[in-house]
Amino acid sequence: MIVKSATFIKSAVTPAHYPPADRPEIAFAGRSNVGKSSLINRLINRRRLVKTSSTPGRTQLINFFSVNDSLYFVDLPGYGYAKVPVKIQRTWAPMVEAYLGGRPTLRAVVLIIDARRLPGREEHDLLARLRHQALPVLPVISKADKLSRMHQQARQRAVAEALGLPPGDLILFSAKSGLGRNELWQAIEARIDVGGASLQDHAGRSDNG
Repeated sequence: MIVKSATFIKSAVTPAHYPPADRPEIAFAGRSNVGKSSLINRLINRRRLVKTSSTPGRTQLINFFSVNDSLYFVDLPGYGYAKVPVKIQRTWAPMVEAYLGGRPTLRAVVLIIDARRLPGREEHDLLARLRHQALPVLPVISKADKLSRMHQQARQRAVAEALGLPPGDLILFSAKSGLGRNELWQAIEARIDVGGASLQDHAGRSDNG
């Protein structure tokens, strides 16, 4: 996909703060420090639109980004970082649950898992919730460049087994090299419809950023 425009719209805590539900949305979820911001930046070919940080737990709001004025990317707060104050941790679950359970334009959730670890309780809980709500899940293994090619494939099989998914359903992704970018865009495009104007109209590659 050629990303012609990508803009931060707003941060939100409650549904009253969300932008209008006037276009399809793809949400991104994952453990703190899983590489979520870097993944989104790579997808939209922008280096710093989504702020990255070496400190886990920095994303504490639901952040909306407009892509090509036809799609929202929604960056959900990371989970599973113990050093985030308990008071803040307790606000995350209801905030994310309200979004996942009440956003009619949500088309899929990209579930991001670090290539260097296996899914934990949080990933299983989130996957179970998404399945219960019949929300499509696009599972991605991030930071694949941290592993050799042989170990990438082994980890893909291990994560798939842990989640009860076919290995082919998991996309290996590297924000550094661009591995998996086209495959993830294809999966996203398969889940959205932009009022009859397919995002394939803008399909292709872009090195802008």
